[in-house]
Amino acid sequence: MPEALKRLIQTISLLPGIGENRATKLAFFLLSANSRFSEEFARNITELRGKTWKCNICGALTDAPKNICNICEDRTRNHKILCVVEEYLDLLTIEQAWGYDGVYHILWGAISPVNGVFVWDLNITSLFKRIQEEEGKIEIIIATNPNLEGEATSSFIIEEIEKRKLRHKVRITRLSRGLSSGYIEYADSLSLISALRERKEV
Repeated sequence: MPEALKRLIQTISLLPGIGENRATKLAFFLLSANSRFSEEFARNITELRGKTWKCNICGALTDAPKNICNICEDRTRNHKILCVVEEYLDLLTIEQAWGYDGVYHILWGAISPVNGVFVWDLNITSLFKRIQEEEGKIEIIIATNPNLEGEATSSFIIEEIEKRKLRHKVRITRLSRGLSSGYIEYADSLSLISALRERKEV
């Protein structure tokens, strides 16, 4: 097998959920694809980072050079309800369910010392700044995943809100445990909306 093809298979196999067999099939597909498709595919990957920025407010992805995402700009949404999620994919899942009209804060991960992810690696300091600068009381929906990392992150957020003396400005809630998988990413729309509507105060 040519070295270039081997390297492509190895690279593709590093993608989540892609084993060696599927990576091999995808590599051969790319090899046999017409040149226009291959060029566009390569260009999209190359331009991905340069043309994708993070919102200065919530951390969601947006088109460069735009500093604020469409959700944070939307004044028809309830900016007094802030849903804290681990990943941008969680935001997309909630949005697709069509039952939430608040705004978000994306942490871009969860605390996991075993995997080398610490508090300072997350988009978390800006969350406390948002709370501090908000006029009046707001609701924080903690929607981290129900695993060790998600629970550690949730506990840190709650403890830090107390430590920073911000509790009087915040009503803290959590999603109800009605999600079939427990994870937002894999939840169906009905379960997700139900978990949001039946959220419990912490």
